[in-house]
Amino acid sequence: METREISKAVIARLPRYYRYLGELMESGVDRISSNELSRRMNVTASQIRQDLNNFGGFGQQGYGYNIKYLYSEIAKILGIDRQHNLIIIGSGNLGQALANYANFEKRGFLIKGMFDINPRLIGLVVRGIEIRGVEDLETFIKENEVQMAALTIPKTKAPEIADRLVNAGIKGIWNFAHVDLQVPDDVVVENVHLSESLMRLSYRVCNIQEEKKKKRS
Repeated sequence: METREISKAVIARLPRYYRYLGELMESGVDRISSNELSRRMNVTASQIRQDLNNFGGFGQQGYGYNIKYLYSEIAKILGIDRQHNLIIIGSGNLGQALANYANFEKRGFLIKGMFDINPRLIGLVVRGIEIRGVEDLETFIKENEVQMAALTIPKTKAPEIADRLVNAGIKGIWNFAHVDLQVPDDVVVENVHLSESLMRLSYRVCNIQEEKKKKRS
């Protein structure tokens, strides 16, 4: 396949395709057309075809998509057909909630360690993972071949910890801290700002309510 830049919007839709295809497989469905998938996902059939054509298509006109094959191919595209070793920095409520989410392992993300600076948390065990002090961070990353880290720490501490992670060889940071991290070009940061997501939800709810008021007046 020819290498080309894929838009962020397309990449953002791939996990949703993957989820729906997984549900179809569990229901015993073998094949599906773009029109049928469109009705289930509320995405236009042409959008689905355009998205998948970025990676070679995978379907046959008049025959649809082989669900098991497409599911496995999207897994390869997303890189979840292999294991990714992950650590969590910050073992408070959010960090522990992430560690307790078993579905990560089903997607190939293996939580190898948890870290914190709070002495009351160090030594506690969450789903079989002992919380360690951050002084062991670099050694642990190298000994356990860790590629990714989740940051669930205050924004004041995040840049310093991010620098340590990058220097230790981490290539992907899942950032829950409310700060934009400065990292080299070969390190990927995926920001998850929970309060911003909640504010977007608020905006959409308020807009719908305003539209209803206008229609009634």
